[in-house]
Amino acid sequence: MTVQQVADATKIRTDHVRALEEGDFSVFSAPIYIRGSVKNYATFLKLDLAKVLPALEAELKGTQKFSEPPPLTRQEKSIVDQLTLVLAKLNWKMGFVGVGAIVIVVVLGLIIITVRHHHRNNPGLDIKPAIYQPGPQGDTLPLPKK
Repeated sequence: MTVQQVADATKIRTDHVRALEEGDFSVFSAPIYIRGSVKNYATFLKLDLAKVLPALEAELKGTQKFSEPPPLTRQEKSIVDQLTLVLAKLNWKMGFVGVGAIVIVVVLGLIIITVRHHHRNNPGLDIKPAIYQPGPQGDTLPLPKK
């Protein structure tokens, strides 16, 4: 069979089929893709998987790139990673309630300060109401002349 026929039948890319035939695993990005492609190819060729997969594992251990599994997480964490983790752990509902309470306190404080400032600058507000007391009889204003 040609490489193209094998690729069409197994749905493995032609460059991967050639790499498997040559034993060159450098075109694969991870061992999981190598194992899956070898399993599909061996099943297509009706080979015994119980013998093929252990031989593949032994061959992969001999390569520098795939001798050990890749780490699951990066070891170095940046400031952005740490900040994202902290923000993910926050309870946002309580945060919004807290921000709302702070806004209400600030608005009430501004209202109180404004009212006190207004009373200090307008002394007429502190005058008590006057009591009307009539003057002596006859003290009236003259009528205008016609």
